[in-house]
Amino acid sequence: MLPATAAPVASYASRREIFGWAMFDFANQAYTLLIITVVFGELFTTVIVGDRGDGFRLANFLWSLGLAISYLMVVITAPLCGAVMDYRAEKKRFLLISYLATVMTTAMLYFVEPGFVVAGLLLIVLSNYAYSMGESFIAAFLPELGPPNALGKISGFGWALGYIGGLFAAGFTLAVLGEATLENFERIRWVGPFAAGFFLLAAIPTFLWLKERGTPQPRGVAYGRIAKQRVLSTLHELRYFKDLSIFLVSLLFSMAGVYIIIAFAFIYGAQVIGWDESVRNIMFIIVQITAAAGALGFGFLQDRLGAKRTYQMTLALWVTAIVAIWATPELTVWANSRFGWQWQAQHVFLVVGCLAGLSLGSSQSASRALVGLFSPLAKSAEFFGFWGLANKLAGVLGIVMLGVLQTLIGLQASILLCVGLFIIAMLICASVNERRGREAALAWKSA
Repeated sequence: MLPATAAPVASYASRREIFGWAMFDFANQAYTLLIITVVFGELFTTVIVGDRGDGFRLANFLWSLGLAISYLMVVITAPLCGAVMDYRAEKKRFLLISYLATVMTTAMLYFVEPGFVVAGLLLIVLSNYAYSMGESFIAAFLPELGPPNALGKISGFGWALGYIGGLFAAGFTLAVLGEATLENFERIRWVGPFAAGFFLLAAIPTFLWLKERGTPQPRGVAYGRIAKQRVLSTLHELRYFKDLSIFLVSLLFSMAGVYIIIAFAFIYGAQVIGWDESVRNIMFIIVQITAAAGALGFGFLQDRLGAKRTYQMTLALWVTAIVAIWATPELTVWANSRFGWQWQAQHVFLVVGCLAGLSLGSSQSASRALVGLFSPLAKSAEFFGFWGLANKLAGVLGIVMLGVLQTLIGLQASILLCVGLFIIAMLICASVNERRGREAALAWKSA
C-alpha cells in the first residue's frame, strides 16, 4: 500500500501558514492550563470529590485514573488515525474533528457539581482524549513548514505562542472567575465553557491558513484496513528508523515525568505548600512566561547545538526543578535560619516555579522537533501518531504510578519519582545518533 505523496520541504511555508499552525498551540493551551494543570484539577480534587478524611488521597487517585484512561485511549488510536491521515491526506479533517469534540466536552464541565464524581470523570476522559489526539494531529504538520534545520525554531515558536495564550486565558480566570473553592463554585464552574470558547475562537486561523499537502490515495479501501496495514508496515519499518525508535523509548520516560507535573503541580501547591490565592495567581503568570521563554530560547539553541543535545539539557533542567519542588519546605527553613529571612514556603515555591516553567516549555518543544527531524514527510502523521502514543502511554504510566504512590507515602515524597524518570530518559537518549536519524528519514523519502 502506497503512502500519500508529499513533496520535500526545502524552504519555509508562508509566515501566515506558520502563524496559523502556531495559533492552534495558542488556542489549546486554554484547555491544558485551565482544565488539566490549574483550575479544574484543583476543583475536582478539593471540591467535587473533596477530602474524605484521607488527605485528598482518594480524590488525587481518581483524578489520575481519569487522565490515565484518556491517555490509554490515545495510545490505542493515535497510530491508527495517523496511518489513515497519511494515506488519505486528511490531517486537517481529523484535526477539525478532535477540535470540535474538545470544545463540546469541555463546555459540558459546567454541569459537574460537588459530588458529581462519575460525571466529572467521564467528561475529563472524553475531553482530554479529544485534546490529546489534536496534539498529535497538529504536530504532524510540523515537518511540512520548513527545512530540517529550522524545525526547532518553528516548534519553539508554537509552544511559546501557546504559553502566551495560556497567559491570556489565565488572566481572565484570575480577574473574573476567582479561586477554585466551594464558596466560589457558582463562578468558577464557568471555567469549562470559557476554556471551550477560547479554544473555539482562537483556533480559527489554523483552519483558515494551514494547508493540507500530499496527494490522497484512491478511495475504496476501508479505513480500518488502511490503519491496520500501514501500522503493521510502520512497526516493521521502525527497525530501519533505529534512532527514532530509541528516542521514542526515551520520550516514554521523560514525558511520564512531565505529565505528572502537568497534572499535579498546582494540586501540590494547594495540598503540600498550602499557598494563598494570590501566590497561586502569581504562579499562573510565572509558569506561562518562563515556559514561553524556555520554548523560544531552547528552540533557537536547538537549531545551533542540535536537537538531541538540547533535549538532554532540558532533562537535566527538569531534574534540578523536581528536586527543588520536593525540597521547598526544607529550603525555606534553611534559608530563613541561614540568612535571617522571613520567607514562607509558598514564596520559595514561586522561585522554583521559574525552573519548572523553563523546563516545561523547552522539553516539549525539543521532543516535538526531534521527531519531526526523524520523520519522512509522507509518513509524518503516522510517526507523530507514534509520538502521541509514546506521550500518552507515558501519561498513563507516570500518572498511575504517582496516583498509587501518593496513596502510600503522600504527594510530597512521591514527586521524586520524576527525578528517576528523567534520569532514565537521559541515559536512553545517549545512544541516539541525530545525524544518522536525519539521514534515515531522507533516505526513506528518496527510496
